Amino acid sequence: MDFTPTEEQTAVRELAGEIFTDRSTHERLTAAGTGTDGELWKALCGAGLPGAVEETGLLGLVLALEEQGRTTAQVPFAVSCAYGVLAVAAHGSAAQRERLLPALRDGTAVATGAFPAGAGVRISPDGGLTGVAPLVPWLRDATHVLVAAGDRTLWWIRVGAPGVAVEPVESTAPWSAGRLTLSGARGERMGGPGPDAHEDVLATARTAFAGLQTGVCAGSLARAVAHTTTREQFGRPLSTNQGVLLRAADAYMETEAIRVTSYEAAWRRDEGLPYRTHALTAAWWASEAGRRVVHSGQHLHGGLGADLEHPVHRHFLWGRQIDAHLGCGAELLEELGTLIVDARAAAGRTEGVA
Repeated sequence: MDFTPTEEQTAVRELAGEIFTDRSTHERLTAAGTGTDGELWKALCGAGLPGAVEETGLLGLVLALEEQGRTTAQVPFAVSCAYGVLAVAAHGSAAQRERLLPALRDGTAVATGAFPAGAGVRISPDGGLTGVAPLVPWLRDATHVLVAAGDRTLWWIRVGAPGVAVEPVESTAPWSAGRLTLSGARGERMGGPGPDAHEDVLATARTAFAGLQTGVCAGSLARAVAHTTTREQFGRPLSTNQGVLLRAADAYMETEAIRVTSYEAAWRRDEGLPYRTHALTAAWWASEAGRRVVHSGQHLHGGLGADLEHPVHRHFLWGRQIDAHLGCGAELLEELGTLIVDARAAAGRTEGVA
C-alpha cells in the first residue's frame, strides 16, 4: 500500500485548501445560515475541482474533502462527486457519460444520492419509481438524484420531473437536505444487471464521507488545541492539565484512524482492488470515532463549546450529522461482519470445488 499522493492529487488538495480557507470564513458561514454558499461553489467549479476527480480518483476526492471538512464549507462537493462524477464515469453508458459529465464537471448540474437501497423506493409494475427517501443530503441544491431502488438497481432522476417532489428538511448540519417523494417517476437506469454498481457507489460515498469526517475532526481538534494553549486557568494554560492532554491525544489518534482507513479504501478503489470491507471500516471509524472527537472538541472549549455561534459548534454539528448519515456503528459492524463471513464461505466453496 502506498498512500503518497501523486502530484495531481497534491495540487488538488492544496488548491481546495486555499479556496476553502479563503472563502469559508466564520463571517461567510454565519451569513449563509443553513443554506449553500453559492459563490463558493462557483469558485470550486471554476477552479475545475469537481472535474479533476475523474483524474485524481477517489483518493484525490478524499484529500479535497478533508479540506472542506476543516472549514465546514457549505457546498455539495461530496455528493456531486461521489453520486455524480465518479458514479457516472464508472457506471454510465458512453452516451450517459457524454451527456452528463460536462455539466457535472462545471457545476451547472449537481447530483446527490438517495441511498441506501430499501429505504422506501420501489419499482412499480409499469416501470415507474415510487416511494420516499426521508433525508437526502443537499437535495435542495441538486438537479439530479441517483436513486437506489429496493432491488439495488440505480436510477438517474431529474429533480422537477413529473412524479418527483422535494420538501425542505433541516438537519443538525446545514446540508440543504430534503425529503424526496417519488410517485411513478421515470428514471434512467444506470449500471448493468445485478447489484455491483449499487455496491460500488455506496462504498464510494461511504469513503468520501469518511474523508469529509477526517477534516471535520481535524478542524475541531485544531480549534481545541488553539483554545487550550491560550486560555489560562489558575495562572497556567489549560493544555498543561493532564486530563486535557490525554483527551486531546485520544482525539488525535482517532482522527488519524479515520484518515488512514479512508485513504486505504480510496486507494484500493483507484487501484481496482476490492474495497467494500475497507469502505465499511472507514465508515465505522468515521461514525464511532468521529462522534467522540467532535464531542471532545466541544468539551475542551468548556462553556464556549455550547455557544451556537462559536465555530467549534459547527464541527460538532457536522460530526454528528456525518455519524447519522453513515449509520450507527453497530449497524455498520453487522454489515461488515456479514460481508466477511460471506466472503470466507464463498472462498471455502471455491477451495472445495478445486
